Amino acid sequence: QAQLVESGGGLVQLGGSLRVSCAASASERIATYYAMGWFRQAPGKEREFVAAITPSGRNSYTGYYADSVKGRFTIFGDNAKNTVYLQMDSLKPEDTAVYYCAAALRRGMIQSVHSYNYWGQGTQVTVSS
Repeated sequence: QAQLVESGGGLVQLGGSLRVSCAASASERIATYYAMGWFRQAPGKEREFVAAITPSGRNSYTGYYADSVKGRFTIFGDNAKNTVYLQMDSLKPEDTAVYYCAAALRRGMIQSVHSYNYWGQGTQVTVSS
């Protein structure tokens, strides 16, 4: 059973930046997954896709983004640290949510929660106005 541990959430003001991290267990290298993704869930809402990466070569990844975060968020992986990051800039109050990291073992729709096999415990991100 893979283990994903998120960190880096917190409180930030409108327009600020935050970076959240997802560290995978040493037995499961992030480059071996079909995809690594970030999702978020706000109170009373369904969990929604934020961003994902898929391996595209040695030490490189292709990023995918939800329209709501495109141009503001950047997802990237660090194979040496076995960690996936989500850099969030120009944050808005509507970005407030619990952010979850997830890993997919097999090919599927990367925007769908059902494509992912492992999930982290989540980290809270709050953007104040």
